[in-house]
Amino acid sequence: MAESDAIDDLLIEQRKFPPSESFKKRTLVAGTHLYDEASEDYESFWARQASELVTWNTPWHTVCEWDLPFSKWFVGGTLNVSYNCLDRHVLAGKGDKVAFHFEGEPGDTRTVTYSQLLDEVQKFSNALKSLGVTKGDRVNIYMPMIPEAAVAMLACARIGAAHSVVFGGFSSQALADRINDAEAKVLITADGGWRRGEVFPLKQYADEALQSTPSIEHVVVVKRGGNDVSMTAGRDNWYHDLIAKADPVCPAEPMDAEQLLFLLYTSGTTGKPKGIMHTTGGYLTHVAYTHKYVFDLHPDEDVYWCTADVGWVTGHSYIVYGPLANGATQVMYEGVPNFPANDRIWSIVEKYKVTIFYTAPTAIRTYMKWGVEEPAKHDLSSLRLLGSVGEPINPEAWMWYHEHIGGSRCPIVDTWWQTETGGIMISPLPGATTLKPGSATFPVPGVGAEVVDDSGKAVSRGGGYLTLTHPWPGMLRGIWGDPQRYKDTYWSRFEGRYFAGDGAKLDDDGYLWLLGRVDDVMNVSGHRISTTEVESALVSHPAVAEAAVVGANDATTGQAIIAYVTLVGGASADEQDLRNHVAKEIGAIAKPKTVYFTPDLPKTRSGKIMRRLLRDVAEGRNLGDTTTLADASVVSELQKRAAEAPSED
Repeated sequence: MAESDAIDDLLIEQRKFPPSESFKKRTLVAGTHLYDEASEDYESFWARQASELVTWNTPWHTVCEWDLPFSKWFVGGTLNVSYNCLDRHVLAGKGDKVAFHFEGEPGDTRTVTYSQLLDEVQKFSNALKSLGVTKGDRVNIYMPMIPEAAVAMLACARIGAAHSVVFGGFSSQALADRINDAEAKVLITADGGWRRGEVFPLKQYADEALQSTPSIEHVVVVKRGGNDVSMTAGRDNWYHDLIAKADPVCPAEPMDAEQLLFLLYTSGTTGKPKGIMHTTGGYLTHVAYTHKYVFDLHPDEDVYWCTADVGWVTGHSYIVYGPLANGATQVMYEGVPNFPANDRIWSIVEKYKVTIFYTAPTAIRTYMKWGVEEPAKHDLSSLRLLGSVGEPINPEAWMWYHEHIGGSRCPIVDTWWQTETGGIMISPLPGATTLKPGSATFPVPGVGAEVVDDSGKAVSRGGGYLTLTHPWPGMLRGIWGDPQRYKDTYWSRFEGRYFAGDGAKLDDDGYLWLLGRVDDVMNVSGHRISTTEVESALVSHPAVAEAAVVGANDATTGQAIIAYVTLVGGASADEQDLRNHVAKEIGAIAKPKTVYFTPDLPKTRSGKIMRRLLRDVAEGRNLGDTTTLADASVVSELQKRAAEAPSED
């Protein structure tokens, strides 16, 4: 085994948290039997999951066909995803079970049972058929976070139309680009949605996009915001009118296991967004399996809440398809976490007695910034399991989450996966894994992952590149309309391995630590330093709530580390104090050259920090595209601060 010098390994975490005896008594998996079974024969392992967790109309004859880099799973099998998420639970006598506790941002609520959801999906499936949608067509969905978004997705799945969901915060141009690439026939949207106490005019943005989308024949509009909208005769239809006149029965049509279920667009580093293709049987198996075991789901007891939006893959896999396939009861919340006050999230946890809570590290760090007094206002004792998704979580944010949200009793499943992987790939199993703050721990059973060096050789200790070594059921089936781009993007860097651009390291115990995008690795005096490790060191300072680090060109060191720091409310720290703290935590080589203090960081609407823009600020360049930012004024303020900073002698 070759050791890697691909990325320096600087941060060492010694704290360990084994599962408690009380948790192990009730957990689905307390030992290694799933790992043992999967390591012996991963195809047979996945076949068992497909048999146990999914209802099939026709059995498959081949588990996996692998023609690198293209895979097919459960070949010859047929099933319907909508049937698996709805009909079978109702037929089993669980129609009165709550599927969604919906909480609107203004405070309105709805309780949607599995029977009610099935009824609505059948009617809307027939409504789509009445608009000419047939199997194989593409349907775009541009919606607020309301139950009708899930209805739209499940209705598409029921009739075999592939959906392409576009996050409701994206611009009209982003929507138009995605509609045109998929050549979608129908757009499903809403008049508006609630955000920060106001209605954002979604239909207006949709109308702007539709000026340049010739493939769209019909538009369906859900009434949510109550704002005035223009309706184009012959093209635009009110959702409630279509539902009122739709036939109430729409049998779920069996689909081939490799039928396209959805497209979901993810930004490329260059060029147009990539339409990631996910199919039916393998994807549903993957998300049902990981949702059950990673979250230790007891569907008759748990109330599960994933705070993502359905516009992202997390919402597809762990709000709509995985949880509903498993018959879970969920919370769905429309708005922002601080309306009308900073404790809105915790009031919802208390109100619905949430037991499983799944959110993003950037949200956790925001809660840290707002202070421990906010969750302390509420009874969070119903929580028994916490989860993290979207990016690596800093050890100190992990500890804050553990102590102040989980009451030091809840395991945390820190999950790594991507739009492209379909479902969770690396995560603890909470009843079986000893946790380390900040580590996603190990690949889930059935997934093959290795860290490799620059030459593609596996490393046993230290930093390198995270690769996946064999196919898995939820994997992307390609990029829509561009198979060569699929090969070049994911399979060209290391022969025979999937690599999507993330750095990782292995510690002495074999635990995996994600280090962020290798594009974000800084080269300082010959050392390749992960932004994640420097950010983690900064956040471990008691005054720091959040930090972002970038490398800026430097004549002496190649790159210099520039840090942007947000302090905990009421706390104070100076630049030298933080530089010394980083040196103490991970070494003098990682000391930031400059620290900028800022009340907020530039983030996308999904909460990810836009380090590209921070590099532009640090190097004094004109800013690139800022349309995906949640608040573009943040960058303007940082530019001003950088310009006012004293120059080096």
